[in-house]
Amino acid sequence: MESPATEDMLFDFLDSHGIAHKTYRHKPVFTVEEAQKQHPNMPAGGHSKNLFIRDKKKNYALVVADENLKIDLKALGETINVKRPSFASAERLQAYLGITPGSVTPFALLNAHKFAKDDHPTITVALDQNLMAHDIIYFHPLHNSASTAITPADLIVFVKACGYEPVIF
Repeated sequence: MESPATEDMLFDFLDSHGIAHKTYRHKPVFTVEEAQKQHPNMPAGGHSKNLFIRDKKKNYALVVADENLKIDLKALGETINVKRPSFASAERLQAYLGITPGSVTPFALLNAHKFAKDDHPTITVALDQNLMAHDIIYFHPLHNSASTAITPADLIVFVKACGYEPVIF
């Protein structure tokens, strides 16, 4: 299996697709609460919580939501056709997105695109309309010790460039 993409590979991909980005370094964060302590060091914008979920029928979804959104997994699952969702294991997170827990990010779709094979599931990419309403949005660049700013429109460009059609919820 190929190695997962690195931060530099991600930035090269963003550059090659005309996606402007700026990265802010910070100590590693593992929760929304820890990440919120880093916000004063960055310009105003939308910060996210990102979930990789699955159901028993091997339907997967990468959920990209505003950090303050209370997510009802069951209701969201009905909306995006992932019935009775649960969190994907660390092993599946690594196998399908090439990242570890605490580093879930839509930028990991770069790895899903690289690793796509017949034995890998299709991943629904679900984007929160509230997060997408910000001028700038922040995501981890494949690890949790930095946050990278892009525009919502460029997030759509990125997701499509990775071969996915996002669903707005």
